[in-house]
Amino acid sequence: MDNQVKQAYEAAKLLYAQHGIDTDEVLEKLAEIKVSVHCWQGDDVKGFLNQDGELTGGISVTGQYPGAATTPAELRADLEQAFSLIPGKHKVNLHAIYTDTDEKVELDQIEPKHYEKWVQWAKEQGLGLDFNPTCFSHEKSSDGFTLSHPDPEIRKFWIDHCKASRRIGAYFGEQLGQTCVTNVWVPDGFKDNPVDRMTPRKRLKDSLDEVFAEKLNRKHNLDAVESKLFGLGSEAYVVGSHEFYMGYGLQNDTLICLDAGHFHPTEVISNKLSSLALFTSGILLHVSRPMRWDSDHVVIMDDELLEIARELVRHDLLPTTHVGLDFFDASINRVAAWVVGTRNTIKALLRAMLEPVDALKTAELQGDYTVRLALTEEFKSYPFGAIWDYYCAQQGVPVREKWISEIKTYEEDVLLQRGKSLV
Repeated sequence: MDNQVKQAYEAAKLLYAQHGIDTDEVLEKLAEIKVSVHCWQGDDVKGFLNQDGELTGGISVTGQYPGAATTPAELRADLEQAFSLIPGKHKVNLHAIYTDTDEKVELDQIEPKHYEKWVQWAKEQGLGLDFNPTCFSHEKSSDGFTLSHPDPEIRKFWIDHCKASRRIGAYFGEQLGQTCVTNVWVPDGFKDNPVDRMTPRKRLKDSLDEVFAEKLNRKHNLDAVESKLFGLGSEAYVVGSHEFYMGYGLQNDTLICLDAGHFHPTEVISNKLSSLALFTSGILLHVSRPMRWDSDHVVIMDDELLEIARELVRHDLLPTTHVGLDFFDASINRVAAWVVGTRNTIKALLRAMLEPVDALKTAELQGDYTVRLALTEEFKSYPFGAIWDYYCAQQGVPVREKWISEIKTYEEDVLLQRGKSLV
């Protein structure tokens, strides 16, 4: 380890110790946190079942940066490169369209065998896997409806797909010894004002009841449901609203997913955590960065990211909260996007862990809002960067911006070479 990094850490450690914060202990806790890194950033949400198909369901990826993964092997190589630059051991979040098989298979017929190469790779890398049914970019979702579709045959197709996805999630959890979170999100909704808002929601509820009817070992698989406010093509009405899924999740003891971009433009999810946590057994987070709307920009160290981290730390919610990422940007190096977003998420959690939470809560309880404000502000300039640098060095990943040169080398040697042999 670089001597300068170690010296800076020792000096910072003394400062934090004055407030009863043991930085060594903090870093041990930080190393236990697993962030679920979304695979779809690496190939612009195309997957490997129908790569030439059009993205639908309100999903749009912009940009033409070279080097997108076009095979499962390329995607895994890119993920390995990203994880070599991110401290800690984490998880990979797969969508159902990311099969790795020579067999032609429909979504309602997927089985664990179609993802066996992902499982073997995850074992080799020491990673966990999460899963999602893919209820978009398919001919049977082209009219904007899936689990709430009025046609019972189409609805059954998506029900069977979600059932199969849950079994695959359970297989992941059993094989890897890490609980898989299988998250259900559907894009169902109307572009213009509907007359009947109730009936599609009744169909969605009945479909979900059927999807979740099979009891799976919660040690292997946890179910989650995810809401959305609106999307492209469903600006007026989304069947699976926040209120719908919050009610369904509470009634059926499924995880409720809060996605940072799935609410009103000025609405944040950080303020929801302490309320929802009182009534649920767990929460799934999709950490993203909405800009104007659900645009899924790469996560940066902004105020909302810090507030999410603070809520998780201050209220001891990390043991029951599953932190995942959800963004896609094709205007920049896709591997770099993973690294920036994941490092920032972990760094935000570290910053929250390095705050004097007990002292701040005591001041607040005593009505000493002066101390609460002053101490909060002073800690904003405490040397958390020195603790972060030490953690990166301790975990064997580049310190500060040194990782950029490794990304550039990978880009030159790997990403820019893709497709050349076909020309």
